[in-house]
Amino acid sequence: MAQFTTLTSRVMPLPVDNIDTDQIIPARFLKVTDKLGLGKVLFCDWRYEGTCPSVELAGEAPPRDDFVINKPEYQGAQILLAGDNFGCGSSREHAPWALTAFGFRAIISTSFADIFRNNALKNGLLPVQVDAQTHSDLLDLAEESALAEVSIDLESQTVTLPGGRKVSFPIDSFAKTCLLKGVDELGYLLDFAPQVAAYEEAHHV
Repeated sequence: MAQFTTLTSRVMPLPVDNIDTDQIIPARFLKVTDKLGLGKVLFCDWRYEGTCPSVELAGEAPPRDDFVINKPEYQGAQILLAGDNFGCGSSREHAPWALTAFGFRAIISTSFADIFRNNALKNGLLPVQVDAQTHSDLLDLAEESALAEVSIDLESQTVTLPGGRKVSFPIDSFAKTCLLKGVDELGYLLDFAPQVAAYEEAHHV
């Protein structure tokens, strides 16, 4: 899992409430087990004209010029600014897979669906929950200038807006530790392998 410590990036605004996981990645792509290429089908039904039948054919569909992911000024942004209740719906882990495959490292919203939040944290994607006023300020900044940058510091659990204002955000302490170390839950346990081996040796019967 990719380590997350700090991130400074431009912000891509998608202020739509209740974006569910089927909108993030449609169900027809859930048969794949390889994360490679899933970035091409992120928000597929909003992003392209017509229907993308497969990951392999996604690049052949004409993009919708009015959808934010396709706007050149937001290319390269690693922070998605989403609406309220982001990631609701089914529990598919493919949703954070597609978001990270596209290049997002963090999602900012006023709230997240619990299962999506947990899946995101387990896949190196940081869900940053902020208050409504901060969200509104960030949206104004992102829409006024695609060059505006926001900094996220996981250790201090703060978002720094242009101008220097800092806003704190909550995160589960265990998930925070895993992200800072760049390990998943299994990787965290494997770090204790020497201690486990020493204990077993000392208590060998």
